[in-house]
Amino acid sequence: MATGHRIPLSLLDLVAVRQGGTVADALSIALRTARHAEGLGFKRYWLAEHHNMPGIASSATAVLVGHIAGGTRDIRVGSGGVMLPNHAPLVVAEAFGTLAELHPGRIDLGLGRAPGTDPLTMRALRRDRVESEEDFPRDVAELQRLLGPLQPGQQVMAMPGAGTEVPIWLLGSSLFSAQLAAERGLPYAFASHFAPRYLLQALELYRRLYRPSTRWPRPYAIVGVPLVAAPTDGEARFLASSVQQRVLGILTGRRGPLPPPVDGFMASLPPRERAAVEDFLACAVIGGPRSVGEQLARLAEVTRADEFMLVCDVFDPELRLRSLSLAAQAWAQAQAEPATAD
Repeated sequence: MATGHRIPLSLLDLVAVRQGGTVADALSIALRTARHAEGLGFKRYWLAEHHNMPGIASSATAVLVGHIAGGTRDIRVGSGGVMLPNHAPLVVAEAFGTLAELHPGRIDLGLGRAPGTDPLTMRALRRDRVESEEDFPRDVAELQRLLGPLQPGQQVMAMPGAGTEVPIWLLGSSLFSAQLAAERGLPYAFASHFAPRYLLQALELYRRLYRPSTRWPRPYAIVGVPLVAAPTDGEARFLASSVQQRVLGILTGRRGPLPPPVDGFMASLPPRERAAVEDFLACAVIGGPRSVGEQLARLAEVTRADEFMLVCDVFDPELRLRSLSLAAQAWAQAQAEPATAD
């Protein structure tokens, strides 16, 4: 599929706590993984925000962004994303403005409009605030102002933050954020790693309605991709059962630490549960090197993605690093191969 355009790889980390492991283990694995991704030439390393979820240790997202950025040298580090309903824009601007001053040119601010948790925990985060559909666009605009140059007469400033112009990304799994990103001339990341249903529709809407901005004269879309690579297709399918077990737990309300892989997990499920897991992971790329390269190439052709954001949760941390290495090699080779005529 050799073309003039190379699609870079990035990584989104939920900082999974593994069965039998600790939060400290998960944080150590995250930093090691970020350094490995940097060595492979990955463009970004983003951290998700979730709260009150057993098995996920990325709730203090800005703190983790600083930890990862401080332990790496060149890779961009950011949020994938900060869930704005949980935070006052000024607090977000000051946190990421501080990060931008500590790590110039390396910080991304991805924003989501879901709370990333349950209603009870959301109330604990923001007390009695009542959300409306207008809040997210208003909060995004406020963040743009707070991170932009100081204006004459501006009474509320982010310090640090003002003038840092930390790149803002809008994240989403529906059409709302796609349309908002297009209207604001912002880059867009679709959460197809867990909600692929509206992927193509959202990308089409984003590109069709896009209004060029100074920083982003053209639309720029990231596509989320669950990934498990191994030397063989069979081993990759086996390792992917950890993710499949976790997805089933999400769908059935039985969340927990990332479990070890098991043989024949999908085959053991009733048809309805198996279909639900497959729908959740419809964009997943699972296989040996050749299969991974082919699957990514097909996804690139269908989505015209500008970047792939991998989500790679393999139970064994060593095999996770191997998975990322194999995927990077397979994708580089796939993009170097000449296109074949149909």
